[in-house]
Amino acid sequence: MAKPKVPLPLTEAFYYILIALYPRPSHGYGIMQDVEAMSGGRVKLGAGTLYTALNALLGKGMIEHYPVPDGTDARRKLYVMTEAGKEAAAAEMNRLEELLAAGRRIMQSGEA
Repeated sequence: MAKPKVPLPLTEAFYYILIALYPRPSHGYGIMQDVEAMSGGRVKLGAGTLYTALNALLGKGMIEHYPVPDGTDARRKLYVMTEAGKEAAAAEMNRLEELLAAGRRIMQSGEA
């Protein structure tokens, strides 16, 4: 797997945005709603945080603009995850799983 352009660890906002875009393209408000639902209401991205993160992810090639379908308000920008974004999200999930596994081992055995 190629090294993602976004260094790990991803911020919580980056991670949730990438995961929200994994199944399908979405617009900013849809991403906000998806992140809140995925996190059980724990993470609520404000507009400033969301659009700053989207611009950073665009700049890193993790996401890109998706063509707006005909008949849709052209002001509503759609975003889609790129292959680099999928790689970064997968790498972050692996990193988090390793963290959890190490913590569980230590807590169960009482040794580092």
